[in-house]
Amino acid sequence: METTVLTRQHVAKIVQEKGLDLFMDRMIDRLDEAFREESRRGVTPARDGFLRGPENTAILEWMPHHQPGDSTTIKTVAYTPTNPSTHQLPTIVGTMARYDDVTGSLLAIGDGILPTAVRTGAASAIASRLLARPDSRVLGLVGAGAQAVTQTHALSRVFPLDRVLVHDIEPAHAESFAERVEFLGIDVEVAPVTEIEAASDIICTVTSVGVGDGPVLQGRRLRPHVHINAIGADLIGKYEVPRSVLKSAFVIPDHRGQALREGECQQLDAGDLGPELPELCADPALAEARREGLTVFDSTGFALEDHVAFDVLLELAEEAGIGDRVQVEHLPEDALNPYSFQ
Repeated sequence: METTVLTRQHVAKIVQEKGLDLFMDRMIDRLDEAFREESRRGVTPARDGFLRGPENTAILEWMPHHQPGDSTTIKTVAYTPTNPSTHQLPTIVGTMARYDDVTGSLLAIGDGILPTAVRTGAASAIASRLLARPDSRVLGLVGAGAQAVTQTHALSRVFPLDRVLVHDIEPAHAESFAERVEFLGIDVEVAPVTEIEAASDIICTVTSVGVGDGPVLQGRRLRPHVHINAIGADLIGKYEVPRSVLKSAFVIPDHRGQALREGECQQLDAGDLGPELPELCADPALAEARREGLTVFDSTGFALEDHVAFDVLLELAEEAGIGDRVQVEHLPEDALNPYSFQ
């Protein structure tokens, strides 16, 4: 049985041939469809993992999603905040694997770095489309790393953005952001957090703030209708948004159990939360009355999103005729004798 392998070169060629906008648009559409289906099924488990790295500041996690009768997708993902400065590697590194649900055979394996970044941006676009004002034009970014790029790209596909305000504790990251999103044709300005809060219709917090070092927002000058996509919280004790803001907001988690354990929602009780994002996608009327008030999307990223992201990547690869087919697993000539070779 052959396995489809998508290397970094394959992924780059897919993007070059298909285009970034098509990749993002399809991710938004497919993820929206999957969220609506998830609201009926609701079976995706929370991720699990272990702390690692210097002083346990990093983590390795596995994120499984089971599609009964079809396949299982598992992403292994490592979060290492020191990667960009120390090793010139992305903060988030990962791989995707897909297995046949009937035989258990490995169907596909490929990069998980780009799909993770794109699907995270797509999830914010979906949540923002439900909860932010449709005419939102000013995006504020607290954190100017890799995730900030795909957040901006995704939101630009569903809102008429004409201005981005960006802040980062590393001035060089903030200064280089305009060049990294130049392809979007949106004005970018480096600004303090106070200005971002006062001027933004939508804010994305996308930082590597340490455990116990948050929040990164002050929450004192927020516009009454602002929508916040909180992306960076992914460890117990790590958060970006002040509890006072969360307590006064309509808070939507992507995955309730996961968010209460390690997202912004760990600062709240379960009764403080609104519906999960999949529920909101299935019943958009729940969001309409909230658009003029403060809303927060607690994005921890869950395995359904990775399953969909790998679907999209594999579809684009097949359409473009890109990828290798190799025999990874040992399939003996005699299924009862592991020493018999085909």
